[in-house]
Amino acid sequence: MAAEAANGSPAAAAGTVKMASDGMWQGENPLDFALPLLALQVAVILVITQGLALALKPLRQPRVVAEILGGILLGPSALGRWGAFRRTLFPAWSAAALDTVSGLGLLLFLFLVGLELDFRSVRRVGPHSVAIAAAGIVPPFLAAAGLVPLLNVAVPAPRHASFLPLCVFVGAALSVTALPVLACILKELGLLGVPFGDTAMAAAAVNDVFAWVLLALALAISGGGGGEPKGPPLAPVYILASGAAFVAFMLCALRPLMARLARRLGPDRAGDLACTGAVACALLAGAATDAIGVHPVFGAFVFGLAMPRDGGLAERAGEKVAPLVSGLMLPLYFATSGLHTNIDNVRGAAAWGMVALVVAVAIGGKFAGTFAVAAGTGMSRREAAALGVAMSAKGLVELIVLNIGKERKVLDDTTFAIFVIMALTTTVLATPFMTALYRRPPTATTPESDVELKGGDACPA
Repeated sequence: MAAEAANGSPAAAAGTVKMASDGMWQGENPLDFALPLLALQVAVILVITQGLALALKPLRQPRVVAEILGGILLGPSALGRWGAFRRTLFPAWSAAALDTVSGLGLLLFLFLVGLELDFRSVRRVGPHSVAIAAAGIVPPFLAAAGLVPLLNVAVPAPRHASFLPLCVFVGAALSVTALPVLACILKELGLLGVPFGDTAMAAAAVNDVFAWVLLALALAISGGGGGEPKGPPLAPVYILASGAAFVAFMLCALRPLMARLARRLGPDRAGDLACTGAVACALLAGAATDAIGVHPVFGAFVFGLAMPRDGGLAERAGEKVAPLVSGLMLPLYFATSGLHTNIDNVRGAAAWGMVALVVAVAIGGKFAGTFAVAAGTGMSRREAAALGVAMSAKGLVELIVLNIGKERKVLDDTTFAIFVIMALTTTVLATPFMTALYRRPPTATTPESDVELKGGDACPA
């Protein structure tokens, strides 16, 4: 009876969870079974997050803000305090199914992000984008070395990770820029397709690649995250070497092969079968990097980068996958991030002071470096300031880094909550500050129809 009460399901208490019930007329509660409960959870999450998105739309906030807030509202910070609600709708035994579905959505979304990153735009803008991206990464990343000791003082929680893995994770979390969030903000302001927007998108694309390299490094040196290191002493070196070999194989061997295949198929024959094959390969790439010791999303992202842009294959694959991922699976990922966030863990003046410091470093480090280099490359001060604000938007990529850090036990619950608050704050502030600094309506040379994102009006992150 104790196990049954703890898990909230007779099936879970018995050690097995059935997929579906025999129905209430035969005395079974459908919510004690995996599929009907998951269906109800998904429906509730979508209704709550969509309602919040509509409420925040006049404030021009990206949908990711509503999705994270929806998860926090449903989690232990708000409705999850009510024991009956938590045991009925989000019992502990159901977390694995919801996390798995949302994780699959995340993997496919990173595949889409890889597809969208076209480095021809970086070459078109020139080395300025690389310099701006580096200037936005280095200061906050270096600041992590000073933040971690303060974090240990302000939040004296037991940590499974040593100083170096924690520094790398915190540095990655502080230095990332969310490319999808930035694209949505630029689209809202009519800046996609103009020189400023091209520079911002190219810099964010380079920043994304740097961020995933940092994350792969953090995963390699953190090991399994369970306290004692696993495997041989040189395991981190093996992981990094295997990851580098995987990237080299994808970009130098598989990409040319797929380009020849795409040319042979042509745009008319790059249909459902080829798109299905691309998605299957993205999933296999995720499984391969997981076997190496790097998170599966890294493999899917690199495979997306390796997909050839000519021949229509990448575009067709994106068109097929994007509606399901952005409309259903990705909101679940953000919501589950909120469900795992307990704001109550941030207690006391020291912890909230740490929140303010983390937000200040995340915004100030990004802004200072980006502004200095952008102004030095010939941008006006107003444009350079707007670019500094734009590069501070976190959103999606930040949540990915944080969730992986928590999964690997590098980040404890309180640190995770602090950085989720930082991600929300920086993302919420990005649009109004960008609007104040650089408001450029569509013109005859850059009409609204020319700055649509792929997938229409959908700005999932």
